[in-house]
Amino acid sequence: MKTFSATVLFAAGLALTVGPADAQLVASPGAPLADDAVIDTIAFGSCAREDREQPIWESILATEPDVFLFIGDNVYVDVPEVPDAPEDFARSYRDLAAKPGWRALTAATPVLATWDDHDYGLNDAGKEWHMKDVAKDYFMAFYGIPDDAPMRTQHDGIYHAATVGPEGKRVQFILLDTRTFRDELTRHPKGREERPDGGQYGPYTPNASGRGTLLGEAQWQWLEEQLSQPADLRIVASSIQVVAYEHRWESWGNFPHERQRLYDLIKNTEANGVVFVSGDRHLIEISKDDEAGSPYPMWDFTSSGFNWGSRPVADPNRFRVGGEGAVLRMPNFGVLDVDWDASPPTLTMRGLSGQGDPLMQFAVSLDELRTE
Repeated sequence: MKTFSATVLFAAGLALTVGPADAQLVASPGAPLADDAVIDTIAFGSCAREDREQPIWESILATEPDVFLFIGDNVYVDVPEVPDAPEDFARSYRDLAAKPGWRALTAATPVLATWDDHDYGLNDAGKEWHMKDVAKDYFMAFYGIPDDAPMRTQHDGIYHAATVGPEGKRVQFILLDTRTFRDELTRHPKGREERPDGGQYGPYTPNASGRGTLLGEAQWQWLEEQLSQPADLRIVASSIQVVAYEHRWESWGNFPHERQRLYDLIKNTEANGVVFVSGDRHLIEISKDDEAGSPYPMWDFTSSGFNWGSRPVADPNRFRVGGEGAVLRMPNFGVLDVDWDASPPTLTMRGLSGQGDPLMQFAVSLDELRTE
């Protein structure tokens, strides 16, 4: 079987040796993803506390995914209380590696991964984080990134892509890095203001200056190259939400000019078939932006929270599909099913609970995801 070398492949076996300055993580070969594989089922999720039990892996495995996307806060390192403590990264990754469910998944399923703030090392951190290079070293070691991978040899950060499948069934996975290059967020003058429903808004407000970046110029240029390549379906993984932003937490809405740049880039490259998957929010919801400025309906499937408990949630989101009640805060993961034999092919987004019970489901024809 021919494997796709750009894929992030991890396996259950992990050895750890801690040296005086850093740690070496050695990953054994993982499940291969063939570059001619037909992708029918994609599972994804985010926000998995490694210091808690993770029974959700059994339900994820039961969906028999062709690939699993781990899209941020895959571990919770958070080292600001003890600056320059790389052993915290080692400890977190070692705890994840020991999870029986994770070991079972990676023994059978290719994994593509990116990070968010907590596996980056600091809550809501951006380019100013002084341990980002340490975080990258641990990320690459844990996920078994090959020595000749572009993210090791060609650029800072961990953004990467993989395209698999034959013509007509070609799936492109684009995993963004929303941390390494991101400029400072703009604080809301009222802080975490009370909402009418009794909840609280987040502490941020959109950057109205038109300056500042989320991805950084090198990643933007790379993204343009990726979107210019042929694909029938493009799954773009962003650790933070692309479409929803009224909650005032982290999102692409913190940089509205960057959000519009993303939409414009999709339109200008005529990149059909884009669907976003996102995490971060410790909730599950599906958003759709078909307002002026979007190249075609922009779907953003947010699945976040493997083991964060359950409680009511009423965060505002005018883009939410299904209305106010179609958002849940409970252990969850997402599944994307592709029916290539339908005419036209159809993508079904399914939200599942930690026990594998259905939470929500929406389908979209790939013909709807086309620039005019």
